[in-house]
Amino acid sequence: MSFESHDRRMRDLVDGLASGRLTRREALLKAAALGLSASFVRRLAQDVAAQESLLDSDPAAKYEGPVTKERVAYLKTNPYKGVTINVMALKATVGDAVQYHAPRWEEETGAHVNVAEVPIETLHQQIFTDLSSGLNRYDAYQTGAWFYGDFFVPETPYIVPITDFLKDPRYPYWDPSQVIPSMAQLYTWGGEWYGVLFDADQQILYYRDDIFNNKDIQKKFEDKMGSAFPNPPKTMKEMHDVADFFTGWDWNGDGQNDWGIALHAKVNEQGFFHFLTLAAPYVISKDNNFFWFNPDTMEPLINSDGHVLALEDYAKFVKDGPSAMLAWTLGEGWNLFLAGNSVMEPTWGDLPTLAQDPKSSKVQGKVGAAPIPGTTQAYNPITKKSTDYDLNQVANVNGGSWHGVISRASKNNEATYDFLAFMANQKNEFYNITHGTTGVQPGVKYAFLPPYGTATVQDYVEQGWNAHDVTAFTNAYYEGLVSPLQESYLRIPGTAEYWHELDVRVSAVLAGQTQAKAALDDLYQAWLKITDRYGKDKQLKIYQDSIGYKK
Repeated sequence: MSFESHDRRMRDLVDGLASGRLTRREALLKAAALGLSASFVRRLAQDVAAQESLLDSDPAAKYEGPVTKERVAYLKTNPYKGVTINVMALKATVGDAVQYHAPRWEEETGAHVNVAEVPIETLHQQIFTDLSSGLNRYDAYQTGAWFYGDFFVPETPYIVPITDFLKDPRYPYWDPSQVIPSMAQLYTWGGEWYGVLFDADQQILYYRDDIFNNKDIQKKFEDKMGSAFPNPPKTMKEMHDVADFFTGWDWNGDGQNDWGIALHAKVNEQGFFHFLTLAAPYVISKDNNFFWFNPDTMEPLINSDGHVLALEDYAKFVKDGPSAMLAWTLGEGWNLFLAGNSVMEPTWGDLPTLAQDPKSSKVQGKVGAAPIPGTTQAYNPITKKSTDYDLNQVANVNGGSWHGVISRASKNNEATYDFLAFMANQKNEFYNITHGTTGVQPGVKYAFLPPYGTATVQDYVEQGWNAHDVTAFTNAYYEGLVSPLQESYLRIPGTAEYWHELDVRVSAVLAGQTQAKAALDDLYQAWLKITDRYGKDKQLKIYQDSIGYKK
């Protein structure tokens, strides 16, 4: 069943419960057909009942909307007066967003929030040192989705489920059923919600729509390349052709030579996600879902012929951007596109959001968006065979999808959840989604335009967006999130270690220090050692569970 079909049947279930057309037994049967539990249906029924009593706003909860009547009454008691909670966040825009919302929540509740921002290169270490050492200085952590496996290493997980909080209408209202399934899986473990809605990362391709639609440039491309201009590129070959064509000449008319692509490829940052995104269609296909490990043996697949070809192909992009981009962080990579000097960038949804700020962007109203280009051949690392396809496009949920989780050692669970849910409330989440300073991307249905969701172009325009960019971005982003062909996300103990070893070797290949085959063969050996250290049988079981694999 596709995600889109699943979403439609979910809507039918919700509508049936809300209208009374479905009895509880009928709802349970429909839920079972969708693979949903009885507890989920009970939660759904509670949501329906809650929605009937929702208020658009209230002076007691002036930073929230919608809000329950119970929430309004609860806030009037000044519930957390004198309570202080401590939150560890990423030193980046997503951490800045936590800082932004803290004083507003404090004003409503009487509590206080200490936010400590930690650089990404030490965030994982600092989170798990705090948890494993017994220091327990923090009530909540802003986690990347790839940290999840490590939270469940102990018999009693380091973090607590939020199921009971979701049932209580005194807390800030947010609706988990609004979260698109491909994204919801990153917030849950074993079918239970642990994460509180915040970010929703995936990478798609952004490009200069005005330049791509310039007839003179299209003619120049056709004359030089001998083929029609691909608007936008649908295959990796077309993407390379476009990147090559636009590199080294002044296509934007500013008197300087410009570039075909921008990347943020600094080691120990998040540059390795570029490789994962662009490698997906070389390995994943309708005939193979496995990118990381053999699900029967836990043998690494990372040095397969498909992965090697993907890394060789990825390295070719280096010549189509400034050499400095190998040391660029996220912001530095985005700046080249925002300044109007790169025609393409495969990256997260921060880019079109930041493009809406005329103080730092020259491309507002000029942003196109499309799925990541695919391949016409994919290598199956299980059968060790290649297959030809008309077009093999693979979506992803690559990135941090940064969000808060609650420490099991917190003595202020209620206040901590209240703060995290405050940021997940629709009024605050939509603010986050529409402002580039937050680093937050849309993963909820109410953020997308009809027929996919309930937002309007005007909703975005009122937040400073250009109408063209809204439509281009949200439609392409939704298409990726609900794509039936997705690269799986790695969420097993030690993922941060597996990915660090990958990052180092990909960076060496990009810098010309080693060849792709040698780098990935070496990575294969490094991954074997990590797996052995954590316990091969344990890793295999968690890996199978994380991707829903059954023999």
